Amino acid sequence: MNTAPNFQDADGFYERLLDAHQGLSREQSELLNARLVLLLANQIGSAQVLADCVAAAQDTLE
Repeated sequence: MNTAPNFQDADGFYERLLDAHQGLSREQSELLNARLVLLLANQIGSAQVLADCVAAAQDTLE
């Protein structure tokens, strides 16, 4: 799992993400996030990398 910054345009991505949520209800926003997670997971593909990412995300909640 790569934890080093790897964005080509992090600010641009964040702006597009915020724009995508503009005007959505909370439910629609949550659905958008879920769909985005699944699309990005499909791009990664590796079950081990995905498991590592889930674990790393969970660790940040503790």
